[in-house]
Amino acid sequence: MEDFYTRYNFLEPELQEEILQVAVRKKFTQHETLIREGQFISSFPMVLKGLIRVSRTSEAGNELLLYYLQADEVCAMSLTCCMARQISEVNAIAEVDTEVLMIPVEMLDAWTSKYPLWKQYVMQTFQNRFRELINTLDAVAFLKLDERLVKFFIDRHKKSGVHTYSGTHQDLALQLNSSREVISRLLKKLEKNGKVSLSRNFIDFSGLL
Repeated sequence: MEDFYTRYNFLEPELQEEILQVAVRKKFTQHETLIREGQFISSFPMVLKGLIRVSRTSEAGNELLLYYLQADEVCAMSLTCCMARQISEVNAIAEVDTEVLMIPVEMLDAWTSKYPLWKQYVMQTFQNRFRELINTLDAVAFLKLDERLVKFFIDRHKKSGVHTYSGTHQDLALQLNSSREVISRLLKKLEKNGKVSLSRNFIDFSGLL
C-alpha cells in the first residue's frame, strides 16, 4: 500500500495508519453495485482507482445520474447517510473495474473530531459534490436531450479519461431519463456527423472530444 501513503499524503500520518488498520480493501467489476438505495450503510467507499456512478432510481426504473466518483474521492451522499444513521438514498455502481477502501461508518465522527485534515477533506468533498449536483440540475432543467447526451459523454471522459462507453442504448436511456428509441435516434445523428462510432453495446465518442 505504498501508493496509498503517496496519494493520501495530504492527510495526517496517524490517520493514514488508522485508515489502513480499519478499512477493507475491495474490488468491484464493471457494472457491479457497491451500494443500493434502501440499504443500511455500515461502511462507505474511498476510491483507490476506477470510476463509480452515483444515481437515484424512480419507481418506473428511470435513473438520474447525480455525479461520478474517481480515485481519491469519497461519496458525499454516503457520508450524509452515515452521519444521520439512515439508509442509503442512492445507488453506487462501478462504471469500470474499481478498487476501494470500505471504511466503517463509526470512524467518520471520530476522525472528524480528531483530525483537522480529515474534516477539511470531508468538507471539500461535500462542496465538490454539491457543485456537481447543481450542474446536474442545470442540465436537466436547461439543456436539450441531445445536449445532455453529449455532456454525458464529455463528463465521463473528464472523470475517467476514457473515450468509450460499454452498454446498451437502453442503459443510456435510463441514465438520461429518456426512451431507447430517442437515444438511438440521437446516437445515429451523432454517428452520421462523425462524432461517435457505434457497435453492439459499445460507443466510441472520441469525435466529441
